Amino acid sequence: MSESPRPPATAPESSPAQPVSAEPTAASLRQVVGAVFWSFFGIRKGRDMQRDTATIKLHHVVLVGIAFAAVFVFSLIALVSYITRSAP
Repeated sequence: MSESPRPPATAPESSPAQPVSAEPTAASLRQVVGAVFWSFFGIRKGRDMQRDTATIKLHHVVLVGIAFAAVFVFSLIALVSYITRSAP
């Protein structure tokens, strides 16, 4: 029996990229606190920022930011009170 020649192998047809339908998981409280903490110093990596914009909700950032700001202000008030109280 003679074998019929095989057609040349062709590359599989490339299908258009399908968008991933699954939404990224929501950020944990630790991730939100870390993002806000480093943002207070103005230090954020580009890849982390991209991840954060997809996973962190705005109201989480606002609430953690307000809490951080309050802790910062009360810390300054406590420090100034301590210094002025112990001044001669």
